[in-house]
Order: sequence, then C-alpha cells, then structure tokens
Amino acid sequence: MHVRFVAAGRIREGDLRAALDDYYARIGRYARFEELELKDAPAKDAEALFARAIPNRARVIALEVDGEAPSSEGLARLIGRAENDAVQTLVFLIGGAYGLPPATSKAADLRLSLSNLTLPHRLARLLLAEQVYRGFTILRGEPYSH
Repeated sequence: MHVRFVAAGRIREGDLRAALDDYYARIGRYARFEELELKDAPAKDAEALFARAIPNRARVIALEVDGEAPSSEGLARLIGRAENDAVQTLVFLIGGAYGLPPATSKAADLRLSLSNLTLPHRLARLLLAEQVYRGFTILRGEPYSH
C-alpha cells in the first residue's frame, strides 16, 4: 500500500520538518510513503490542486474539524481495512489556513477529525503522521503503541 499526505502549505521550520521526516521514515517501514505540499490557495484554485494530487482508485480521507474522531485503535482498524481491501493509495488531505475546499472534502471517502480543538495545519500534519505510524504498530502488535 502507498500512503500519501496531501497538504496545503509548506513546512519550513527546521525542528518541525525533522520531526515529520522522522515519522515519515517510520511509516515507510510499513508502506510506501509520500508527502505532497501544495500551494495554500483560495478554495476555487485549491480544489484543482487537490484533485490533481489524488490518484485514481485511492481511498481519500479528509481531515476536518467536524469529521469522525476515532481512537488510535480505530485509526489502526481504518488502515488495516485499507490493507485488507488492497487499496493502492490511502490519501490523507490536510487543508491550509482556511481548511479544505468544500467540494474536495465532500468528495472524500471519509472525513476524519484529529481533535475537537482547532489545530494549526502544520501541527495537524505532525499529529497525523504520529497516529498513522502508531496505527501500523498497533496492527502489528509492536510495543510502540503501549
């Protein structure tokens, strides 16, 4: 399986980039991983950018404040279902300062919330990376998840 994060905006802070790259490498032990950083643009322009970043036959998960809020085990089950269903690419969409374009969010297979709190998109990306890695370790019964 291929895991892809598609995010509006670029991470330039060195410490945050290092932490993301660490979790991306960890995810890479279990699945091919890719991060695509898009220009943070107005909704009408961002919609086309996100559409081009989503491959055919991908399972798409949009991060939204009002989305479903699974536990870490619930996210692991979601990842496990994607593996069992032979999903080629599991795509997580992360909006910029104004969120995802409404049409992009609506077209997603699932809307997921990381918290009821409003998080900066950069921090949301790090939290998602850690939770996706944790999900893989839960699925394999590895000690990290304890």
